[in-house]
Amino acid sequence: MWYIAAAMYTDLRYEPQGNIVTITLDRPEARNAYSTAMVDSLVAALDAAERDDQVQAVVLTGAGKAFHAGGDLKQMRDASGMFAGGPVALRRQYIEGIQRIPRRLALFDKPIVAAINGPAIGAGLDLACMCDLRVMAEGAVVGSTFVKVGLVPGDGGAYFLARTIGFPRAIELVLTGRLVEAAEALTIGLVHRVAAPGELAAVALGMAQQVAANAPLAVRLTKRAAYRSWDLDLDAALELAATYQGVVQNTQDHKEAVAAILEKRTPVFRGE
Repeated sequence: MWYIAAAMYTDLRYEPQGNIVTITLDRPEARNAYSTAMVDSLVAALDAAERDDQVQAVVLTGAGKAFHAGGDLKQMRDASGMFAGGPVALRRQYIEGIQRIPRRLALFDKPIVAAINGPAIGAGLDLACMCDLRVMAEGAVVGSTFVKVGLVPGDGGAYFLARTIGFPRAIELVLTGRLVEAAEALTIGLVHRVAAPGELAAVALGMAQQVAANAPLAVRLTKRAAYRSWDLDLDAALELAATYQGVVQNTQDHKEAVAAILEKRTPVFRGE
């Protein structure tokens, strides 16, 4: 069962295909810049994908020629929407608005592949870095461009970029605000693959399917262990790993996987 129909989302499309859901940011006339409705829709879509046991992975992409332009420049100019108000009001709007996205993604256990079909600028790059895997189209560019418009990464982008490519490279990109093309993005580890524009969707879907073909609970707990171990000391990380292993080693999917290997056949996982 799909918990929220696609028609109920604003500035976003939610499209299932087998056990993969594609979430498409859908404001092409604004290069998929954030709107308040888009923020609400993205959080709701992630909630729906999390609850649905049929969904094993998510692909996140943008409609039209851009992946995500970050903040809406017209709202910046007019000090309207999420850019309206004084310091106290803006602080509250960030916490209750756009910062809901990194908090939601930090607790999202299913793998997410960002299909960067065009420019990912400012908060657009940040959103891509919040995903687990990234595929970028040839000809696309990305950039942490906040300093170019006199802003800081208000959605926590500096945190995510440094954890994606390391602090030395991240600090250079956030302080210069320069754009990075696909070839460099691949070289510095910002993306995992580069694809021809016409092949991007297929490559991203294939990567999501490759992940989704594995035992669902093992995938989710492996993702959780990887992220939560980041700031732990070794003893705490090992204890966490032992706890998760104790869970998955008692699942039917583990027994099915071992049997399938010994019997030289493809396993059939049921998430049990």
